[in-house]
Formats: sequence, C-alpha cells, structure tokens
Amino acid sequence: MTAAVLAAACGGAGTTTAPATTTPPVASAPATSAAPTAAGAQTTLTYWASNQGTSLDNDKQVLTPELAKFTQQTGIKVNLEVVAWSDLLNRILAAATSGQGPDVLNIGNTWSASLQATGAFVQFDDATMNQIGGKTRFLAGSLSATGAAGKPPTAVPLYSLAYGLYYNKKQFAAAGITQPPTTWGEFVADAKKLTTPQHWALSLECGSISENVHSAFTLSQQQGGAFFDASGKATFNTPQNVAAIKQYIDFMQSDKIVNPSDAEYSNGTEALSDFAKGNTSMMIWQAASGSLAQLGMNAADIGVTAVPLPDQMPAGGQKVTSMVAGINLAVFNSTKNKAAALQFVKFMTSTPEQQILNKTYGSLPSVSDAYSDPAFQTPAVQLFKNILATSAAPLPAVAQESQFETLIGTAMKNMFAEAATGKVVDDSEISSQLAAAQQQLTP
Repeated sequence: MTAAVLAAACGGAGTTTAPATTTPPVASAPATSAAPTAAGAQTTLTYWASNQGTSLDNDKQVLTPELAKFTQQTGIKVNLEVVAWSDLLNRILAAATSGQGPDVLNIGNTWSASLQATGAFVQFDDATMNQIGGKTRFLAGSLSATGAAGKPPTAVPLYSLAYGLYYNKKQFAAAGITQPPTTWGEFVADAKKLTTPQHWALSLECGSISENVHSAFTLSQQQGGAFFDASGKATFNTPQNVAAIKQYIDFMQSDKIVNPSDAEYSNGTEALSDFAKGNTSMMIWQAASGSLAQLGMNAADIGVTAVPLPDQMPAGGQKVTSMVAGINLAVFNSTKNKAAALQFVKFMTSTPEQQILNKTYGSLPSVSDAYSDPAFQTPAVQLFKNILATSAAPLPAVAQESQFETLIGTAMKNMFAEAATGKVVDDSEISSQLAAAQQQLTP
C-alpha cells in the first residue's frame, strides 16, 4: 500500500524541493550500507522493507524467517529495518542525496520515475535482469510501473496491488443491503444506512498523504481530469480535479459517513484495523485479505468488489477504479555489495518467495509462475487481477511524480483536518490549495 507516506519530494536529479521532516528510526538496524567485507568475513546487506502487514512488528515476523532462509542458502546476512510509509520516501531521498543508504530497499512503484531521475539506483538493464532470472518472468503490467518509458527499470516488481471496495457482508445484510454498490450514488446511500450514532460506514486514512493522492487520482480519472498533461506539464487546478477532491472530502464533511477522527489516521493500518474489528462497514483498500485474516476478521464476512463509478460518467470520464499499485525492489548504486544485493533481489522475486509473501500479505505475485499456487485462484485474486488488467491506470511516470504526491496528498491531509473541525472545505478553497501546490512544483 502503497498503502500510504510522503514527507519530501524529488523534482529532478537529486533535488529536494520540499522540507524534510526529522523522524526517528523505525528499528535499530543500521541505516547505512554495509562496508566492504574483509577476506573470509560474512557479507551483510541492509534491507529497508515497507510496511505491508498489520504493523511494523508484523512485517518483521513475516520477513525474518524468509531472510534467515536466504542466509542459509547463500551465507549472506540481511539486517532488516521495516520503515513506516509516512517516513519511507523522505528517508529514501535523504539517502539518495547523501549516498548513505541501505543496499536493497522497497519503493512504492509510483515513485519509480522520480527516483530514477536521481541517478542513485542500479538500473535493471537486460544484463542485470538476466542476473535475477530475466525480464520475461515478470508480469508486463507490473513491469510497466518501474521507471520512465524507454529507460531500463530502476527497480523490479515485488508485490502487485490494486484498490478495491471492501465491505462487511454481515453488516450489509443486517442493514437490508443485498449487494455492494456499483455507483457512487448507491455507495453514499448504502453508507448512510450503515451509519449510526455509534457506527461509521466508511474508514479512511485521511492523514495519509499517499492514500489521499491515490484516491484523488482515481476520482480525477473518473471526472475526465489529469494532474499532468501529455507533455508532462502540471495541471493541478482544474474543475475535474477540484470535483474529485471535493467528492472525497465530502465523505466526511457533508455525507457524514466517515468519523472525523479519521483525519488523524496516517500510518496505513488504522482504517484497516477499524474495518477488521467491525467498527466500520467499508474501506477502500489495496488487496488486504491476508491482513484482515491476521487481524481476526471472519473470512465469511469479507466482501470485496471494484471501487464504484459515477452514476453518470462526466464528459471525458474514464472507467478507472484504481491506480496501478504495487511495491518494487530497488538497489542503491552506493552499495558495496552489488552482487549480493542482486542475489537477494533474485531470491525475493523467486517463485517460492513470491508465493509465500504474497499469500501472507494478500497481494498479487509479480511473476507469472507464482500463480500456479491454488491460493491465487480465488475470486478475490481474480477480481484484483481483472482490475489491474481492465480498470487501473498508472500514475504519471514523470520525474516530478513524488513531488506531486507530496504536495497534493499534504494539501488533502490539511483539508481533512479542517473538515474534521467543522470548517467547510468548498470548491474555492480546494482550487486555491491546488493552485498553491502547483506553484511549489519545481520545473
């Protein structure tokens, strides 16, 4: 999930254009690349993993035995640090600038073009791809979100994801709702039936920069909008983008189907937890079946369908229900252990590991052979595969993409905070915020 996230921005070759926030380390593993090993010494890699599970500790529990397996197979030790989405991009950009980073790391696939522009990462040209098993192993759709068009990938796909609408079947039935909504009109009507003084229909990570911008992008596509034109020029402040963001904030401020306290949800797990516990009836989330099961939600109560579409498609509107989501695996150029790092990438993208990790997280494998496992033949998996194939659109593959996410996601976070206090966020304010965000964009 991308789940989730952006405290600084990259506008070009190593240029930081938004102030970085100081955040404490998430875990105690070293933040710098391992030094060259002496003769006979064990090679050690540092790996920054993104938060894919129900918590940072949950990810450690999932990954530690797999990393031990890699060490047993290769003799290469891996120091693991799981980094919260709210910190990850900021720390990656700081490492890209300083040259002091991990050997291998997870990145949100939407950042690929921006990070590629820094020149700080190993490029997976054909020769490098061959060292990890070859390009043809990967799904074409997942591989398309690994960097700018016409250039070698700056990372390889690890977990493939798409957004869907999760709903609680038991709560829907109790409210007399017989099927999930397919349009936003139906969605809001159902949500109001499910909302009571003690219960909210929808949980959102309103304080999450990435969740905000991902939803803004999808709703903008449905409105016929775009945040960049075909030439790569920013087009933030348009009526379509204003309408998209207004729709999303209105879930809290006028539809009143989202708890105002969700304005503080930012770590990529709080809305998920609310839904799993039955505190809410719906959530718009990347593939999450594995996490819901770990949180104890009854599998029989979990329903998932595509995100709704407008009741009447606006002029130019696209039937897009998700951005192309996913997590990629990258290697810093500054690593002193490139060969070992590529061995680790090969291991993590191997068919057995793709099956183990994606089953655990409820995400989709990024390599074709992994789908032979019956776990990936379920209706939910087929739904998400179909969404990725037919109704998902990639975020703009421009060097300013991560800066765009930071600026728009932060503006939405601030507007949700205003809505939570009762202040009305109208079209005029949204337009003003979008104009201000565009002015901060570095050409």
